Amino acid sequence: MASAAMSSSALSARVSSSKDARCLSSSRGASRGMPASYRAARHRRSPVETSAIFGGLFGGGAAKRDAAKTALLDAIEGTNRGVSASDEDVDAVEAAASALERLNPTRAGALRSPLVNGEWELLYTTSASILGANKPPFARPIGPIYQTIDVARGRARNRETFPFYNAVDADLTPTSKSAVNVQFVKFFILGFLPITAPESAKGALDITYLDDELRVSRGDKGNLFVLRMYDPSVELPRPEDD
Repeated sequence: MASAAMSSSALSARVSSSKDARCLSSSRGASRGMPASYRAARHRRSPVETSAIFGGLFGGGAAKRDAAKTALLDAIEGTNRGVSASDEDVDAVEAAASALERLNPTRAGALRSPLVNGEWELLYTTSASILGANKPPFARPIGPIYQTIDVARGRARNRETFPFYNAVDADLTPTSKSAVNVQFVKFFILGFLPITAPESAKGALDITYLDDELRVSRGDKGNLFVLRMYDPSVELPRPEDD
């Protein structure tokens, strides 16, 4: 998750690779999801992680979570959803996300919580293909990127906004209380041209932190996703529901 001037052959190549619609799972393209620096970061505490752990230490679980969320959002700030993140930024976000995941209030199962449903705005990811990190700036998504989840119907949708408005629909199959397999089923180029997704367009997603404001997820290729709730009322009815 191509400009209006892109040729039809380029669009076909883009769709068949399914690299540009991987907000639900990691892409097959270049990814910064699990760099060597991440492994090193697991054995040391960054300033943001220290802040997340000790912030609100004497104020109970909610205060700790609030401090951890603030630390994560501070680490994300200025990274342009991750496209301009330095190696140090990636390490800082990873450390802050890991600290927040340890305080997950929905450990019993995110997929059982109504909080997971609705439309979420992508704040940060390590997926280079979603960010368009390997493309010139004019070919990258500029406006917000959203993801809608409807667990009851087993559906999800990723959509870009300005300037390309590409989108993709997917079917979700739960594999645990917090994880799903993702089968992409239909791409919408420029928001309206439907193209059936290939069978190979699939992935997996594990929701590692969830509350009514923020969601952290991990893709099957190691990518990290941080999203903020945008509209909890959005659903994804199927045609047969009408």
